[in-house]
Amino acid sequence: MSMQSRPWPQVPELTAQVARAVAARGPYPLAMRVRDELGELFPDTEFAEAFAERGRPGCSPGRLALVTVLQFVENLTDRAAAHRVRYGMDFKYALGLELDDPGFDASVLSEFRARLVEHSLEEKALELLLSPLRDRGLVKAGGKQRTDSTRVLAAVRDLNRLELAGETLRAALEALACAAPDWLADAVPVREWAERYGPRTDSWHPPASKAKRAEMALVYGRDGFALLEAVHSPAAPVWLRDLPALRVLRTVWMQNYHRTVTEAGTEVKRRESEDLPPGRLRLASPYDTDARYGLKQGSWWTGYKVQTPTT
Repeated sequence: MSMQSRPWPQVPELTAQVARAVAARGPYPLAMRVRDELGELFPDTEFAEAFAERGRPGCSPGRLALVTVLQFVENLTDRAAAHRVRYGMDFKYALGLELDDPGFDASVLSEFRARLVEHSLEEKALELLLSPLRDRGLVKAGGKQRTDSTRVLAAVRDLNRLELAGETLRAALEALACAAPDWLADAVPVREWAERYGPRTDSWHPPASKAKRAEMALVYGRDGFALLEAVHSPAAPVWLRDLPALRVLRTVWMQNYHRTVTEAGTEVKRRESEDLPPGRLRLASPYDTDARYGLKQGSWWTGYKVQTPTT
């Protein structure tokens, strides 16, 4: 998707009216406070070198920078952040969007971050945030003003892998609930797993703590291996192994987890980034198994590559 710099508008009158009416029912949202007190934090002109000036108008890089900051603060996956832009009054207010603005696809956020890194603009984005905070006395010299900017990228990437694991396991359980409900009721702790895997993973916020997110990823890993073990046991119907959702579960777990079985017991570990398969092989979605993580000329995306013949 091409992106094009363009000035941020004032908050549309109707958006402001509706957002403030909703905000009056509880604590004033952080996203709206940011817009009220800090204004346009990230002018598009600051990112001009990374984004094309030609082509059809696309997403404002300044707006995407603000979404990335709010996403990190609220521990949102890319999909959840795009959902908030589409439906959240506070995000529409902060970004100066009309109420009927459709937002953007979640993949735009990963492309934006990749372009920042490619053009070494991550420090500039951080400075654009810190400068007005210093001017208002919200951070002081010698205080905790700065963190490694790659932490934002790594945290978001970590959240997306967590979402993939949880949603893949949820999809497998739903398939089994339809295909073999009686067998499933005997094979897993249904009540406990229903609470854990009932809601879609993009409908709730993951834990804020990195340690708790890591523990959740391991819980997913142990549960997934336990389900695969049950499906492959002699007591299970053989045809369960061939359900598409179970084949996807096996592949995603093989690509994202290690399991070591010793006399002391079974140890499950999540694969580190350097141990993951290349993007062209790694599944990115439990529902669209042809989609892949891709990189070309500095742009990341989740989707497809199409070979176009040349003459």
